[in-house]
Amino acid sequence: MSARTALPLVTAVTALAILTTGCTSTKTAGSGASGGSEVTLVAEGKLKTCTHLPYEPFQFRKGSEVVGFDVDIVDLVAKDLKVTQEIVDTPFEGIQTGEDLNAGKCDLAAAGMTITPVREQNLDFSGPYFDATQALIAKKGSPYTSLASLKGKKLGVQQGTTGETYAKKNGAGTETVQFEDVALLLAAVKTGQVDAAVNDNGVLFEYVRKNPDLAVTAEFDTGEKYGIGVRTGNTALRKEIDKVVKAARADGRYDALYKKWFPAAPKK
Repeated sequence: MSARTALPLVTAVTALAILTTGCTSTKTAGSGASGGSEVTLVAEGKLKTCTHLPYEPFQFRKGSEVVGFDVDIVDLVAKDLKVTQEIVDTPFEGIQTGEDLNAGKCDLAAAGMTITPVREQNLDFSGPYFDATQALIAKKGSPYTSLASLKGKKLGVQQGTTGETYAKKNGAGTETVQFEDVALLLAAVKTGQVDAAVNDNGVLFEYVRKNPDLAVTAEFDTGEKYGIGVRTGNTALRKEIDKVVKAARADGRYDALYKKWFPAAPKK
């Protein structure tokens, strides 16, 4: 989820012995001198992805399926490993603390998750695969075009996200109202429960596209980048993700997926 939380966390200490039980290995198609690195997966024939739904357009339910930009990116990795991706919907706290990865609940975490120094203490990240920033959403035609314009007003934030941190740091005089997930946050703006809300720009622009009575009224250059998380020390899988994303950027697959889920091609 968005620049999801930047709050202080305690590093998970679940015994790594759990990971070795029932794990399977597969060879990547890497072209290194050794002919490829060995990637260990927690379940045979599957690449299990921890995420927290919904976070459209990165990951959300469409009928009986979970779809989205993150889902498609990880599908590229699964295809390269000759396995199938399986989505595990789980609370975000267990993702960002590394607890779910340490417990063998999943192989990787793809959850619209901003790379932060705190999170890097708890899990290892792939290279950045998406640039993000915070933005403000309000009813179309409203006067709320900055945090300063919201003094004395209600500003919605998603609990535990970098958007919440940014709003509290820069929104002096506003009344911040917490919501557990982005769906509840956006519904609150639409129904007037709050005057405006802060969240990641990619999510807000997609919501506005489907809800033209709302508008993205400001963007804040926070310089955030999303990464795919793996268990600390899981170098083989991290390198596999980086290899696949690099190849997808080079051969046009990344651009095709970006255009599928966002209105414009990625900046070069």
